Amino acid sequence: MSASYEVRGAVAVITLDNPPVNGLGFETRKAVAVALERAEDDAAVRAIVVTGAGKAFSGGADIKEFGSPAALAEPNLLSLIARIEGAAKPVVAAIHTVCMGGGLELALGCHYRVVAPGAAIALPEVKLGLLPGAGGTQRLPRALGVEAALNMIVGGEPVRSELLAQVPGQRLFDRVIEGELLAGALAFAAEVADARPLPVVRELACAHPDGDAFFGFARNSVKAVSRNFPAPARCVDAVEQATRTRFEDGLKFEREAFAALMVTPESKALRHAFFAERAAAKVPGVPDSTALRAMRKVAVVGAGTMGGGIAMNFLEAGLPVVMLEAKQEALDKGLGVIRKNYAAQVAKGKLQEDQLAQRMALLTTTLAYADLADADLVIEAVFEDMGVKQQVFEQLDAVMKPGAILASNTSTLDLDKIAGFRATSSACTSSAPPT
Repeated sequence: MSASYEVRGAVAVITLDNPPVNGLGFETRKAVAVALERAEDDAAVRAIVVTGAGKAFSGGADIKEFGSPAALAEPNLLSLIARIEGAAKPVVAAIHTVCMGGGLELALGCHYRVVAPGAAIALPEVKLGLLPGAGGTQRLPRALGVEAALNMIVGGEPVRSELLAQVPGQRLFDRVIEGELLAGALAFAAEVADARPLPVVRELACAHPDGDAFFGFARNSVKAVSRNFPAPARCVDAVEQATRTRFEDGLKFEREAFAALMVTPESKALRHAFFAERAAAKVPGVPDSTALRAMRKVAVVGAGTMGGGIAMNFLEAGLPVVMLEAKQEALDKGLGVIRKNYAAQVAKGKLQEDQLAQRMALLTTTLAYADLADADLVIEAVFEDMGVKQQVFEQLDAVMKPGAILASNTSTLDLDKIAGFRATSSACTSSAPPT
């Protein structure tokens, strides 16, 4: 199921149901369009509520469809939004938990929006080297105001719904619902069922009192922090279009900019990284139901640049770390570098003195492999040589407790060969890239 339909009194409820975040893939879009037509054809239905099942209103478009025929298949997101916007009966978006990207663009196409406190609202496309491609750069400035909207579009970070509801003059949310959202949305829908004409965001005024200066400043700011990425600057261009042209012309500009950004190497790389990060969290053959192991202590073999950085990563997470080296001089040097790095953070005001002391107190050093025996995870960060790593893993295999995770920081060597160094221990071997 990708969307469900039910009627409660005189209100039809369309519920996006495409786990985990109700992505707006083709099947979901088609199901919403069918449900909308059904609601409009039912004379007993006077208003329509659109909401999301589970833990999201909608996380947005299905990124896996980008660049494929499914993204353009009718109804595509643009035409679905236009269909909702042109509905003869009021459509109310009942927003909760997560409303991002295409999900927010869909909500902006509804006549009204009610929201639960604490919902995360965002247009994060810039993080994929893109800009919102279904009217976000044109509707959000009209609903929220030019400056607030531009900040959200260029930054891509989520903002809590209750904060956005406090923006002076905002038309993004018609009501913040305390308590049960659907009940509040049904009550609101009943209130506005007979109101005409139906409000549409695209018809709201969109202007900035000092547009030339504001957009000039915005471009200079964006250039300073993202000079190697074209998307943020195009976001500024698209929002400026919202203030200077008709809605239809701005929408055309947005679509052309979206299509151009889609084929840039920057966007391709960012999308690859997006999928890679999620793929790295899934191990083939290990189901999501697998119980998590407790991590109480971590060991790091090697106190060089990589070993020290890995150790700091776990110290900052509050985990005790034992660091091993072959010689005391190397340990002392590595310990000194870690302390120096933390001291630099203190000097910049990024870390307090007591936090430095707490982290250093979690770090111990040793020259003996036996002192690593009670660690739940050990990561080797020694010289990038297969012979050296074989010696390390053979010694680890002799001392580590059953079930401990043996990980390698290697970036060039065959991890399967490293795993083959195991002897009789029941420890398992995995890759742990540096952080």
